Amino acid sequence: MPIRLKKFIGAILLIVLVVVYAIFATAFATLYLAEASGFVHLAYFLVTGLFWIVPAMVVIKWMEGYSPRRRASDGK
Repeated sequence: MPIRLKKFIGAILLIVLVVVYAIFATAFATLYLAEASGFVHLAYFLVTGLFWIVPAMVVIKWMEGYSPRRRASDGK
């Protein structure tokens, strides 16, 4: 697959990921944490605000074509 196409698909996936993740994280907080204290909200949004990075890393690595075997064969 051409790298430009991979990057285009990856960019679309990242946008969809962030939007869907934000909707689900906020909906969960609204449904289950409505009566919780401010510190619980702070902790929840701190954790969920950082957790989206994990699936985003997978998409970015796929976009760049990262492969441990390929990198080892480059001699770097």
